[in-house]
Amino acid sequence: MKYHHQNLSQRMAFAGLFVLLLPILSPHLFSPLSRSYPSLFSEWNAPKPRHLPLLKAALDRRIPVRQKNELWSPLPYQGWKPCIEPTTIHTLPTKSQGYIQVFLDGGLNQQRMGICDAVAVAKILNATLVIPHLEVNAVWQDTSSFADIFDVEHFIDTLSHDVAIVKEPPSEYWWSTREYYATGIRAMRIKTAPVHGSADWYLENVLPVLQSYGIAAIAPFSHRLAFDKLPPNIQRLRCKVNFHALTFVPHIRVLGDALVNRLRHPFEKFHTSGTGFLKERMNDTESEGSGKFVVLHLRFDKDMAAHSSCDFGGGKAERLALAKYRQLLWQGRVLNSQFTDEALRKQGRCPLTPEEIGLLLAALGFSNSTRLYLASHKVYGGEARISALKKLFPLVDHKKSLASAEELAKVDGKASLLAAVDYYVSLQSDIFISASPGNMHNALVGHRAYLNLKTIRPNMVMLGPLFLNKSMEWPEFQYAVLSGHKSRQGQIRLRKERQSIYTYPIPDCSCQS
Repeated sequence: MKYHHQNLSQRMAFAGLFVLLLPILSPHLFSPLSRSYPSLFSEWNAPKPRHLPLLKAALDRRIPVRQKNELWSPLPYQGWKPCIEPTTIHTLPTKSQGYIQVFLDGGLNQQRMGICDAVAVAKILNATLVIPHLEVNAVWQDTSSFADIFDVEHFIDTLSHDVAIVKEPPSEYWWSTREYYATGIRAMRIKTAPVHGSADWYLENVLPVLQSYGIAAIAPFSHRLAFDKLPPNIQRLRCKVNFHALTFVPHIRVLGDALVNRLRHPFEKFHTSGTGFLKERMNDTESEGSGKFVVLHLRFDKDMAAHSSCDFGGGKAERLALAKYRQLLWQGRVLNSQFTDEALRKQGRCPLTPEEIGLLLAALGFSNSTRLYLASHKVYGGEARISALKKLFPLVDHKKSLASAEELAKVDGKASLLAAVDYYVSLQSDIFISASPGNMHNALVGHRAYLNLKTIRPNMVMLGPLFLNKSMEWPEFQYAVLSGHKSRQGQIRLRKERQSIYTYPIPDCSCQS
């Protein structure tokens, strides 16, 4: 009887295993189901190149020496220099109106902009700023605090003549925490701060709370301060925070410097202290630009792909998976989803795929010996998605290809710290380009403009129709790309009304000379 029971159990186990393996062994049996739902094992079919004629021609490209030299040459002086000190010197008032707390959501660069706005609001209100609280992002799930990312002492010291800043509220306000404000209606919490609120709004609505309670907590606080109609000193203060006060903690800077050094000197051996890790960069071709490198911000994660509502060539399984993810995250509230892929591309509203950004770089004049650093989180579609880019640019590196596991230990698995490393390396690069708009793109475009560094801004409206044209040949494509990007390689663009001071810091934070 015992043997019969054991034999029955074994047969049931094998039957269960057979049921699990049946869709793999005989997928045609389940074809009706597969037409309605993404695969259980993969939510995309491995994408193939979508622009094969252009790709084949790009692989055989020949670039004139003059074009290479122009491409790699630094920007000439454009008549502007940084000016972030106030036009009139004021000492800090002896009495503060109270304490300001802000709770910042979003990713690293959205939080960075929020920190700058928080300092500006504290200045407007003559208040003491408590080091901002960084919320855990629902997508990235990183619990890193302000002090885990930014050098707190440098932050406080740099702004010591502008705004009073404390690490924590004083003991009498020990109760003023995120949990306290999340568990009930509190008179000290400001929930109604408008997007791009004016200085007058804060004086009329937040100052009375400070005067009544001694502390005010503003949440939410993303994009809650206007870009226009603010005193020049407040605008300069925002840039002082962004470009001078916010420096990363030492271990991020040390790691970033190591990555930059290995990108600039790829044939040297690097020994990391405390480990037996020895890295040698050996290639058959000499890196173009003699020690120079390009940073490509390749934001092509699932979140971005789903929100764009564009078709990226992964088949019906991918389209269904992204639609389901879009519904899960935004409950159908995605404007792009009402348009066709063709309409979105004609309007330049689809992010560039790795293949498309590779073709853009090739058309601009970057050769296959260009050293490319990928600043990215995860590429949706995996290695298959970036295979065309790697064919065009074999010398592709990223954090994990340049550093040991021990060197990456403090940042691994922490999205904000990884983004901080990429930001640091991007700021040191000879050329920066982003495959899609977003907060990191905006932040680095502004920071590099402030420092007069070359940044290529893809002309999305022009590129969309180009990639829709399947009959276009390489010479025509290359001519269109070069013509459409002559004035998009770091030339000064003065901020217009309603534009972000963090993307366009000139003229607010610079002086003509």
